[in-house]
Amino acid sequence: MKSKLKPTHYFQKDISNCGLTGLISRTGQMVEGSVIIKSITLMHDRGNGLGGGFAAYGIYPDYKDFFALHLMYQNQSALQLTEEYLAQNFTIEQEEDIPTRRTPSISNPPTFKRYFVKPKQVVQYKGTGKTRKSNDEDEVVRHVMAINHEIEGAFVVSSGKNMGAFKGVGYPEDLAEFFRLEEYKGYIWTAHNRFPTNTPGWWGGAHPFTLLDWSIVHNGEISSYGINKRYLEMYGYLCTMLTDTEVVAYMLDLLIRKHGLTPELASLALASPFWDNIDRMPTDDRELLTAIRQVYGSALLNGPFAILFASNEGLVGLNDRVKLRPLVCAEKGDFVYMASEEAAIREICQAPDRVWSPRGGEPVIARLNKGVV
Repeated sequence: MKSKLKPTHYFQKDISNCGLTGLISRTGQMVEGSVIIKSITLMHDRGNGLGGGFAAYGIYPDYKDFFALHLMYQNQSALQLTEEYLAQNFTIEQEEDIPTRRTPSISNPPTFKRYFVKPKQVVQYKGTGKTRKSNDEDEVVRHVMAINHEIEGAFVVSSGKNMGAFKGVGYPEDLAEFFRLEEYKGYIWTAHNRFPTNTPGWWGGAHPFTLLDWSIVHNGEISSYGINKRYLEMYGYLCTMLTDTEVVAYMLDLLIRKHGLTPELASLALASPFWDNIDRMPTDDRELLTAIRQVYGSALLNGPFAILFASNEGLVGLNDRVKLRPLVCAEKGDFVYMASEEAAIREICQAPDRVWSPRGGEPVIARLNKGVV
């Protein structure tokens, strides 16, 4: 007898939608890379093998005063042109290949090198009758944008101090093997398992996205990418990585480093309450949030998202305003854990002191204790 089922009855959509996990020791205890690898590996089915990556803080104590530039090269010409550019604009304390190992599941990887550098000079900017000197951070941002935009086949994977990002095309556990991450120790780790839906899966487009010390891993979609991108371009940021998540890293640099907002206020700008909720708030809160929405309306992130953003000061987790993507947090002693699934936390912390799911738009901020960095 002929089946009466329609073709659509046989269709099964894979709705995996990225996995993220992170941990921080607020007292600066060093954690081996094998721990975060174990956590992200549990969420294997949330990705599809087209992107994975890690960010680690505290991994370069011998060069902690230098910017650690991780570079990805797709060809020899890009490597040569970039190294000439670096020699012109930076004092290079040390340069070396990033250690990797042959991994069966990783095919045709780019070349990876790292450079520990300081900018050679600052630039004077004139405007509105005043002269302003840039600082080292401004110069690193300027050069990162120039390399990513102007040198074809070269991409700055990370550029912060005493931290680094390791990412590419593959499942995160395979990339961890490729980059030998079990050999590193850090006091903050984040990891990402990607399932790209509307942006390409390529080595530079994997998470985390970084700028200076900022690193971002993201589950979801930034549907406000267009207006966010145009807003950032007014301040000199160039979005070249072909994915929506890039704007989050640059927006945090703008709001926190350049404009001086706290992580709490920056989170309120990225995931502001709805206007009808603001109208019902006490006067002081209402005035503050009204000002944030009016000044930073173009920084608002629309769409479903859960993000972890880290820096050398701590780790922050944030959902969109209506919590359309999962985010679970836990504490155990001086450790704070954040992940897409509680199981990924319990895989590396079997008996946490507290487990909770933050509300939409409410950041979870775990800072390093004073004096750790």
